[in-house]
Amino acid sequence: MKNSEKKVVIITGAAMGLGLAAAKELASKGINLTLVDYNEKSLKEAKDKISELYQDIKILTVVADVSDEAAVKNYVDKTVKVFGRIDGLYNNAGIEGKQASISDYDVTIFKKVIDINLMGVYYGLRYVIPVMQKQNFGRIVNVASVGGIRGVLNQMPYVASKHAVSGMTKNAALEYGRYGINTNAIAPGAILTPMVAEAFKQVNPDNPKAAETEYAQRNPIKRLGLPVEVAKVVAFLLSEDASYVNGQTLAIDGGESNIYGNV
Repeated sequence: MKNSEKKVVIITGAAMGLGLAAAKELASKGINLTLVDYNEKSLKEAKDKISELYQDIKILTVVADVSDEAAVKNYVDKTVKVFGRIDGLYNNAGIEGKQASISDYDVTIFKKVIDINLMGVYYGLRYVIPVMQKQNFGRIVNVASVGGIRGVLNQMPYVASKHAVSGMTKNAALEYGRYGINTNAIAPGAILTPMVAEAFKQVNPDNPKAAETEYAQRNPIKRLGLPVEVAKVVAFLLSEDASYVNGQTLAIDGGESNIYGNV
């Protein structure tokens, strides 16, 4: 997106982590934002941080659970009412669930992971795409994860949901590319976000930092990624510069997904 244009992007899961990093990156480029999150307090704090840094940016906040179809329709409708258009959607909201073997996994948590990670993304596509069709322009970035391009031990529902996100991305690209709508996904590896920090606590409750260090040694770059590194890729995919990138799932993981046999 060109800095001179006041375009509008919706970001789900915007209060922290990858969502907040993307919001700051887009705001720095002059993009108006709709920030969506289920945590009202954190959402307000995120808005205040961005508004302090970029005072010329208009920011709409909407408290919503993305697994609730009516709530998704509401954040789309409110965005159109306030801004008159939607140029980009960053379908970022998601949860890991818990770590457990397939036979021991709590079915209730399994269904919650699917509802948020899969249905939340679908509802976003369902209600944003018609708006973009009328404009004959749109950019959509869904968050898959490296769990959407390979297996991850003890995370069956997370892996299932993220593979599905990658598949929906391909279908959306095929169906709506003719309307000027490009749909892509990103597959972040271990990025230093609150969700990843919580995962390391599950792996090693007594010393999560040791679990983080050990994991990082498997990576060709020998470190974990930073949210801003993901945000810059997202900003590109949401821009007009990505005009011929469509239906792709792009790994942002330092090359770790290329390792064979690492379990």
